[in-house]
Amino acid sequence: MTTRHEFDTALEELRSKIIQLGNMVEARIGSALDSLVRQDSDLANEVVVGDLELNDLQSEIEEKCVYLIATQQPFARDLRKIVTGFKISIGLERMGDLAVDVAKVTMRIGKTPLIKPLIDIPRMSESVRHMIIDGLEAYVKEDEAMARRMSKMDDQVDHLYNQIFRELLVFMMEDPKTITQATYLLFTARFFERMGDYCTNIAEEIVYLVTGSRSDLNE
Repeated sequence: MTTRHEFDTALEELRSKIIQLGNMVEARIGSALDSLVRQDSDLANEVVVGDLELNDLQSEIEEKCVYLIATQQPFARDLRKIVTGFKISIGLERMGDLAVDVAKVTMRIGKTPLIKPLIDIPRMSESVRHMIIDGLEAYVKEDEAMARRMSKMDDQVDHLYNQIFRELLVFMMEDPKTITQATYLLFTARFFERMGDYCTNIAEEIVYLVTGSRSDLNE
């Protein structure tokens, strides 16, 4: 059994790795969106290949969480810190996977002219990245109010998704030739909508960390 100081140091190292993972995921989401807007397959490939780095870091975080629980047998708030960190890392890693999915859409569309200017999908990406940044800050500060405010931004992401869905549906009905690309773009919007859900899940974990109680912020 280590001393309290050593345990606190280990918890701080865990938190630092989670922040590192979050920053990497936020950057990859931005790159994936840029690859789509610019129709840049090389950039998209960088996002796909870079996912291995995210997976390795998340695995490292998971191993550290298991080690701390096994060796320190923490309880109450200390246990919540470890469990919360582990679950946040899972959410971040899954958002990284969705960024890869966006990049793969870029590769599938290639240089085919876009059926419409991309306006709302970049807005979704911006909102999600903002949520990640705010969520990481709320996690570091253990700020319940900030986490709850961050989760409310998902309403805007959902609104944009519904708007994109309706718009692309019109494109497909009016011109069947647009169906393939419109479907790809609809998938992309869905990927960002799922990212918003994961951000809300992260906010719920922060609320749990601070209060010890579970809250459904999707209501």
